[in-house]
Amino acid sequence: MTQNSSPSPHRTMLRSLILRKPILSTPLLSTLILTSLLVVAYVPSAVAQSPDSSQAKILAGYFEEWSIYGANYNIANLQQNHVANRISHLIYAFGNVAPTAGAPNAQCQLADSWADYQTPYLPSVNGQPYTNWPYGNFGALIQLKQLHPNLKIMISLGGASATNAAGFSYAASTPQLRSQLVASCLNMFITGNVGTDYNGNPVSIAGLIDGIDIDWEFPSSTDTHNFTLLMREFRKQLDALGAATDTHYLLSIFAPAGSANYSNIELAKAASTLDFLNVQGYDMHGTWETSTNHASPLFDSPNDPSFGQGFDVDDTMAAYLAAGVPARKLLVGVPFYGYGWTGVPDVNHGLYQASTGPAPSPAGDVLQTAGVATYGTLQSQTGFTHYFDPIGLAQWIYNPATQTFWTYDNVRTANLKMFYLQNRVPGGLGGAFFWAFKDDDANGTLVKHMALGLGR
Repeated sequence: MTQNSSPSPHRTMLRSLILRKPILSTPLLSTLILTSLLVVAYVPSAVAQSPDSSQAKILAGYFEEWSIYGANYNIANLQQNHVANRISHLIYAFGNVAPTAGAPNAQCQLADSWADYQTPYLPSVNGQPYTNWPYGNFGALIQLKQLHPNLKIMISLGGASATNAAGFSYAASTPQLRSQLVASCLNMFITGNVGTDYNGNPVSIAGLIDGIDIDWEFPSSTDTHNFTLLMREFRKQLDALGAATDTHYLLSIFAPAGSANYSNIELAKAASTLDFLNVQGYDMHGTWETSTNHASPLFDSPNDPSFGQGFDVDDTMAAYLAAGVPARKLLVGVPFYGYGWTGVPDVNHGLYQASTGPAPSPAGDVLQTAGVATYGTLQSQTGFTHYFDPIGLAQWIYNPATQTFWTYDNVRTANLKMFYLQNRVPGGLGGAFFWAFKDDDANGTLVKHMALGLGR
């Protein structure tokens, strides 16, 4: 993808809409519009009242099954901090499509049966004790859904796993294997036959899961058409089951950023089978690179050394729209975590600079991984100064004393993204999603601001 420094037509249209002024293509217009966007970011009610929003958009969040361990973040937290009132979809991550050892076998499998339905030690969601199987996260989700019957709960299959990527590739390769995988996944998660108790009695979660999210990271060029065929098989079997139960079952995908990834998907054909696409709006840059940069910029910037390569939200959305994906099916992804580098010189406040490596994990952060930390931790760090990029519409923090740089989304940038998706096209995009619940602060601040911006 190539670009020049003048505003593209759709970007200029969006900016003109925000200002309610005639369309102009000048540097002054760019400055005025970006300033206006910043004002909107500080007035959430203005975001919620976008004239192009006729109804509440989708707001989906990923819940990691393993968050109950080190982070001690549970389904019950979503009820306690009232986040469950504000979202439309909860996507549970993950189920596996390949065994952890041995050859792929085109069968859906639980990734962690203890967390999923066996542990009896999780806090209650509704105040009532768990008295029977399923226990674990599935038992908690059943309680949550009883309190929020309109909440859609989906299971995400795959994830950032070479084993699962190989499993998808294998299972998608022939009609028989595609049919076998889909039937297995629907039997386990939609029909609800997740396993047995310790006495060998069947355990059911029937009625809990409303749909399937496919997180294949990533199809190769040899998988392109097979990816489409696998989505069609999921849609066919979901519809057949739905006809018997008078239910529409949902189907979505994690839709990658980066032309090297999405070019291996027949986007329009795959989208025709899907209810929505969770488009990756993050990990544009990170600590796999040695230089600092924005992880989730809304727009490209000519100041960015990677300018013109499409490593921003708007160019990613533009690519999906240009491929023929309906705007109403596109969700903008927002990260609730950030990336950090150390050994960053005090030049340009650390932005676009070389580093000596990933920043140390901040004390107390639940991720406990060098170079990555949660919003909940980063927003309360001391000794840092906040900076804002008025072109890319991204923010970062920098500490010159420790030469440490962190890029992450905060309330301001989340508000900007909600305003953006409401106005990117007439009627707006389909909504937003985020990764992940546990990475927000204890009050669910980012989720609630996103919900407000989507009219929820």
